[in-house]
This record gives sequence, structure tokens and C-alpha cells, in this order.
Amino acid sequence: MEIVNSVSFNSIGISRTRINKTVKVGFQPQQIGCKLTKTCCEYSPGTSRKKQEKYEQQPQNVDLPELHPKNKKKPFPVPIKKMLQASRRDKRLAQMHIEKPLDPPKNGLLVLELVPVAHEVLDNWKVLIRGLSQLLNVVTVYGCRKCPQVHVGPVGHQIQDCYGSGSQRRNSHHSWARGSINDVLIPIESYHLFDPFGRRVKHDTRFDYDRIPAIVELCIQAGVDLPQYPSRRRTAPVRMIGKKMIDRGEFVDEPKPHRSEDCVSLLAELDTFSNQQGQSPSPSNVQELAERTLKAYLNVRRGVELLMSKYTVKSCGYCSEVHVGPWGHNVKLCGAFKHQWRDGKHGWQDAVVDEVIPPNYVWHVPDPSGPPLRSSLRSFYGKAPAVVELCVQAGAEIPDEYRPMMRTDIVIPDSEEARMAA
Repeated sequence: MEIVNSVSFNSIGISRTRINKTVKVGFQPQQIGCKLTKTCCEYSPGTSRKKQEKYEQQPQNVDLPELHPKNKKKPFPVPIKKMLQASRRDKRLAQMHIEKPLDPPKNGLLVLELVPVAHEVLDNWKVLIRGLSQLLNVVTVYGCRKCPQVHVGPVGHQIQDCYGSGSQRRNSHHSWARGSINDVLIPIESYHLFDPFGRRVKHDTRFDYDRIPAIVELCIQAGVDLPQYPSRRRTAPVRMIGKKMIDRGEFVDEPKPHRSEDCVSLLAELDTFSNQQGQSPSPSNVQELAERTLKAYLNVRRGVELLMSKYTVKSCGYCSEVHVGPWGHNVKLCGAFKHQWRDGKHGWQDAVVDEVIPPNYVWHVPDPSGPPLRSSLRSFYGKAPAVVELCVQAGAEIPDEYRPMMRTDIVIPDSEEARMAA
């Protein structure tokens, strides 16, 4: 069987014929014999299509994630053309004084189908934090003192990719220090709002609101009731004409949060700052704990993606600030690219899952007991999220969706063999 331009042909018959031809060479005619070979083929498009579908489902390798430049704005997740079309549609309805049609949760009501999903995400979030705090007693994590680079392994790698202060004096080598759970699971916090459709958070009133993990705030607005973080549950929808709110209900004073010993212990389960290394006991069955932690991480990402498909989450296009609600806050604390032009205000746009729960990619270590990673072989190494790499080194099985990026099918050569490779 031969494959030509991704099309499969099966040979079903071969015939050979001998032909004698008279050719005039100079002044003397001569007879020359030639052989002709005929091959009959059968076209079968199903085989090539199956191979292509198999490759699309399990690609061999994928490109490593690129670092977003700090002097550029993040790309919009929704194309600008669609945003302009929606804006013109709303403006046209507002000019005709027609009320804007809003479906839950855009009108302040809960999506009942997503309430169990929110509870499941919060339960998996607790399992994830508890598992990571215990696995850090088994697997070592390092963080660079000069840049945000993180490494999971017994010793720090020797790849020269540090761009922090003083990197030229160190020849771009990292200055490693012992890391914590915040280096593996980057904390992304958001303001807790009793009423997301109420008063906005202003710069002068920012200390009146609690800062909690953005995933917890998303679950609260999706239907999870926590006594220490109360939330308003509307019974009547809000009404809008264009961008103007014509009926949001009465302003309700936020009740005082209930503080007790149970609430304090629950807060410790939801926040990574209270689960530092050394505070949690060492696990008895490391492999089982790693499998459970990795499963919780994957479930959290899937659940957050499902919740964000309905509930609005905003992120700054220049920094890592995230706000859960129909519109962003007015706190002037953005210090990213050209913040002077915006008076410190954030450039709000729709958020993606990687901004709510950052993957924090690290280099994959194929053999933790082997030599450290070197710069000369960096083209043969793969990457993975820090949580996945930590659980894999603790004994968990590599998920199928991360195998192409981790490049598990590539054999790491020696330095001399790498020079001979094309």
C-alpha cells in the first residue's frame, strides 16, 4: 500500500508487457525492446480519514506555551467583530426604547442546572488544596528568587532562561529557593460582592470588601451558600435598556458575616495561604493521594469552564486582576503596561479559564533521579502545568490531554548525540 498526498491506494494487480520498437540509429535501423509495467490500484478513502482522525485525537507533540509579552495587551477571547455587532444590536433596541432581553444569570437569577456543578467545583477545590499541601512534603518544589519560574523536582534545573534582575551576571541561570503551594497553584483573588448588580467597588471603598479566591467567588454567585460570605439571591429579574439599569430592585444592606470556629476552619480549606508547606501531615499512600489530587484538579478546570460559559468573569487585559461579576470594579491598582494613560484603571475584558486558574507551566522531568535538565537539550524537553507535574512525580498516571505537551515519546539524547541531530 502506498500513500500519496494523504490518499490511500491498495494495489490489486500488476501486469508486465514487452514491446519491440524499431529505432533508426545513424544510418542503421535497430530493434530495441522495452518493458511496460501496469499497476491497478483501488482507492480507499476510509483508511486515510481514520488515520487523520486518530492523529487529531492524540497528536504526537504540540508546541510549548509562549510567554505573553508585558508590553502588549492580551488578545480578546471574543472577536471584536462579534462584540461590535452585539453593541450595535443593543444600541438599536435602546433607541427604540425596547427592553434588552436577558436570560439567567444575566438578569440576576440563578441557573438551577449549574448549582450542583458549583458545589462539585468547591468540593474538588478543597480536595485539591488539601492534597497539594500534603504532597509538598514528598515532592520538592523550587521557585526562582528573581523571576516567576518554578521547577518541580529534587534539584533545580540548569536551563538558562531567567530574565529577572541580575540575570546577565548569572548567565541567565536561576537562583533557586524552596517553594510553597502558592508557587504550584497561583492564587487568583477577587472581591466578594453581596450583590453583583449593586454598587460597584470604588477605589476609596476597596477595603470594605473581602478578597477571596476567584473560584470560590464564582461558586458563591453560582448558588453555593457560605455563612461567612453571604450573597443576595434575587427572586425578580433585573431589567435593562441598553446599558442603563431601569429596575434592579431595592438596595439591600449587606448582613454581617457569621464568624465562628467552623467558619474559620472552612476558610482555611478554601485559601492556599493557610495551607503552607510543613503544616499538613505526610501522606501514608502517596500514589493514591496523587491520583485523587490530579483528578480534583481536572474536575475543577472542567467545572470552572462550564460555569464561565454562563456566569460573567472579567479580567484585566494588562495584568492578572480578575473580577467575578457583570462588570469590573473601579479600583485604580493596575501597574502594568501604560497604566499612566488609564489613571491606574484596569482594562476589563472577558476572562478565560487559564486566567481564573493559571496552569503555571513548568519543565517536565522525565527521570527525577537522573541528572538535572540542561540548556543544550531544552528542545527535547516538554512542559506541563505545575499541579500535573507534581502529581505525576508523586506516582499519578499522566493524563492523555497532557501527553503531547510533555513529549513522553521523545528519547532524551546525550549532549554529544544532540549536536549530531539535525
